[in-house]
Amino acid sequence: MNQRARLLAQGHRSLSDLPEAILELGSIFARSGHELALVGGPVRDAFLGRAIHDFDLTTSARPEQTMALLREWGDKVWDIGKDFGTIGAARSGLVVEVTTYRTETYDPASRKPEVDYGDTLEGDLTRRDFTVNAMAVRLPQLALVDPCGGLDDLIDGVLETPAPARQSFDDDPLRIMRACRFASQLNFDVSWEVMGAMTEMASRLEIVSAERVQAELERLMIGANPRKGLELMVETGVCDVVLPEFSALRETVDEHGRHKDVYEHTLTVLDRAIALETDEDGPVPGPDFVLRFAAIMHDVGKPATRRFEPGNAVSFHAHDIVGAKMTRKRMNHLRFPKTVTKDVSSLVALHLRFHGYGEQKWTDAAVRRYVTDAGPLLERLNRLTRADCTTRNRRKAAWLAAGMDDLEARIVELKKQEEIDAIRPDLDGAQIMELLGLKPGREVGQARNYLLALRMEEGPLGEEEATRRLLAWWEQRGEAQ
Repeated sequence: MNQRARLLAQGHRSLSDLPEAILELGSIFARSGHELALVGGPVRDAFLGRAIHDFDLTTSARPEQTMALLREWGDKVWDIGKDFGTIGAARSGLVVEVTTYRTETYDPASRKPEVDYGDTLEGDLTRRDFTVNAMAVRLPQLALVDPCGGLDDLIDGVLETPAPARQSFDDDPLRIMRACRFASQLNFDVSWEVMGAMTEMASRLEIVSAERVQAELERLMIGANPRKGLELMVETGVCDVVLPEFSALRETVDEHGRHKDVYEHTLTVLDRAIALETDEDGPVPGPDFVLRFAAIMHDVGKPATRRFEPGNAVSFHAHDIVGAKMTRKRMNHLRFPKTVTKDVSSLVALHLRFHGYGEQKWTDAAVRRYVTDAGPLLERLNRLTRADCTTRNRRKAAWLAAGMDDLEARIVELKKQEEIDAIRPDLDGAQIMELLGLKPGREVGQARNYLLALRMEEGPLGEEEATRRLLAWWEQRGEAQ
């Protein structure tokens, strides 16, 4: 069986398993004289043998007509984007989105498309982003419609645009970013025409809202091959617009060989971090955006901190702190959620904390600080640290791995002893205030910090000993004042 026949058979099997309610919806539209077709990603995924989770449909009906027909079919109907011709509906937990045939054009200075309704399915398909997403299946008869050769491009594993690439990207500049995302998600290449248009028009992404760019970047990072998508971004100049801190890593290439290629190192760290993700039952279920994005941002502070030292040496002092600030700034610009931004930038700031562990045995207090500072990011930090050890020196690599193994073993042992992940002073704020006769304020915080430092250095003291030490500290403090 050739590849085309295999994909057709695969698609037939997947489409034959469509819920009966979807076919019924097709019949309802047909009886009213309207066309309805499953379109885009679900059709592409069916031929790739993937499960269909989203039911994106397109129709000849106008939005008002669509809404009336969906009310006949579903339990609930809502307006997703009536101005764009999209209506949503649900029936017994099954959700569909139905969009009127349309065409879109962008004013060169606008972020919003102008939408015109179309009259034919073929016309609707030719305005879509890529040929592999420009296939449809008519309902209820399950007839394939492929005017742009999407099945052939699916076989070849290539991203091609239905219209000339420059026109397609001019109509919707976000498609430039989507090409990078699909390169990662599908592990596909782009055609030479598409690559050329991406390079020529990368700056058009500046008119696209940060939220839309962020959504594509996140999907790229959790795709099957994010390295491929990132390399495409860098090669075409898209990264200079969307994530310039990452593309700037190429500036640290040193023709004299005084340090490793930071750009290639970072891509290797990403690959290694992905390999360390766990299944759903593990501590870091993949794909994990936070770990992956921290992997590509962990060294972005190096170009700004590179210094050539005496003796042909190179330093990047404080690149972890500088990189964390740069990461936070970029993620804020791209409108990532605050919690995600905080987690990624914290990992960047902490990624060097392990270094030096094997050179000098850490005290229990140092291990406690490492765990406390990492907090809920501990498992990700350990994986980022392991991924960052990319040396080709086998002896050094083995030494670093052994050091990380030892640190993780000590963390486990300390957790057993004292529940290290929930370290608190031996006395709480209410007890401190009662013992010292204080009201809430700065002095209570100072007393608590003193007890926390004791706890970190010496482990659990117990309430009686903590009380004795606190009173002695308070007395000494009073005398000093």
